[in-house]
Amino acid sequence: MKKSTLICVGLCAAVAFTSCKSSESAYKKAYEKAKQYDTATQQAAPQTTEDAAVVAPVEAKPATEAQVVDNLDNISVRQESVSLISGSGLKGFSVVVGSFSLISNAEGLQQTLKAAGYDAQIVKSGDKDMYRVVATTFADKASAVSSRDQLRATYPEAWLLYSDR
Repeated sequence: MKKSTLICVGLCAAVAFTSCKSSESAYKKAYEKAKQYDTATQQAAPQTTEDAAVVAPVEAKPATEAQVVDNLDNISVRQESVSLISGSGLKGFSVVVGSFSLISNAEGLQQTLKAAGYDAQIVKSGDKDMYRVVATTFADKASAVSSRDQLRATYPEAWLLYSDR
């Protein structure tokens, strides 16, 4: 009984494995069809004596999104035109710790910063219609960089904003 069951299972497995093979003729037919298609497209396309490469013209666009103000010390500063929404006023260099499309989110972060002892302010970017939360603001770049580096422990995406207001 066991021998006949084992032989039947072996025969079924052999039939199953041999029936799944792809035949060489199927591959040959596909290759021939692809070759015919290639020759037909080559004959349809006109042959030119000069193979000139076509290159699209390069258009120069001004970088208005993130203009670097003073990069002698290799610290990037974004320049945006902003208007003060809430706070005591901006100086030349400010540390931005958050950008939001909704003012309520910006106000929530401002309250968190004020509770931590910062004179947080909210400004609105005129270019992008975003509310920026400024944690600190300074007249000189070196102080702003130092403050940004300290704030990056809590807000890793903090960046510098230059405003000439």
